[in-house]
Amino acid sequence: MASIFSSLSFSSNLFKFCYSVLLLVGLVSAQLSSDFYDSTCPNVLSIIKSGVDSAVSDEARMGASLLRLHFHDCFVNASLLFSPFSFPFHHIQGCDASILLDDTVNFTGEKTAAPNANSLRGFDVIDTIKSSLETSCPGVVSCADILAVAARDSVVALGGPSWTVDLGRGDSTTASLSDANSDIPAPTLDINGLISSFSSKGFSAQELVALSGSHTIGQARCTSFRARIYNETNIDSTFAASLQADCPSAGGDNNLSPLDTQSPTTFNTDYYTNLLNQQGLLHSDQQLFNGGSTDSQVTTYSNDADTFFTDFANAMVKMGNLNPLTGSDGQVRTNCRSVN
Repeated sequence: MASIFSSLSFSSNLFKFCYSVLLLVGLVSAQLSSDFYDSTCPNVLSIIKSGVDSAVSDEARMGASLLRLHFHDCFVNASLLFSPFSFPFHHIQGCDASILLDDTVNFTGEKTAAPNANSLRGFDVIDTIKSSLETSCPGVVSCADILAVAARDSVVALGGPSWTVDLGRGDSTTASLSDANSDIPAPTLDINGLISSFSSKGFSAQELVALSGSHTIGQARCTSFRARIYNETNIDSTFAASLQADCPSAGGDNNLSPLDTQSPTTFNTDYYTNLLNQQGLLHSDQQLFNGGSTDSQVTTYSNDADTFFTDFANAMVKMGNLNPLTGSDGQVRTNCRSVN
């Protein structure tokens, strides 16, 4: 709240009080619910699960890709913007499936943003799930809800925890290339930058560490960790040498390496154990265990899978609730790649 107020030219206590009331009303009216589709599409969860399970069975890496799609959708400028000239709010992205929109001659979306281009994948899986849902209950289930449920089902399919996904998100009719470029945390961030990035979305340092545990699955491109394996000193030398074989000092930008080299297709605590051994793949990974304030949390998770699973699930619920479009604010796209 303080950061929002500081950007406004108004400073009176009365204005702040009225703003707080409006924000409260907006949040209360924007509640999601676990039974949102019970009467309109009762098979929604089983249809999504079937699509995710099939995709992950064909390629285990797809589980990480679907999880990442949800994160990159929700984290783009997930906030509420107040304008003194309109009532009461403008929506600024969040968990609204803006990540799925294709570019057109008149529109540039988020897919070509630096954190997304040549790395985000799984769009075809979402398309397949959406097609099945349109056959079963046309015009009912939003693409944003599909992303949220698919992320949960992907984690479960790879051995991770489950959580209740509240539903009722609408789909956005716009997206922001510039916000995707600026809001998604870069793999080059130091610990202070990571904490600041997540704090701006309402997450604590502990939730940052928990959500980073998603790197127990998936892969990263050479271009995102080359500087670490050739230039950094807080890295196990044998580990660095093994990575250099597939990630040369020049070229091979798109060559892949698992984020967790121990068990890259199983959702577990090996990611944190790797950090203790200075075997974090990304600079931002190792920053979580580098003599700073998050070291103890990494150690805790490395030794306690139950605590990690619980904290991760709770943080995912919180992330899935970042500024959703509800009621008449969003649409239900017939095709997740384009507005109706």
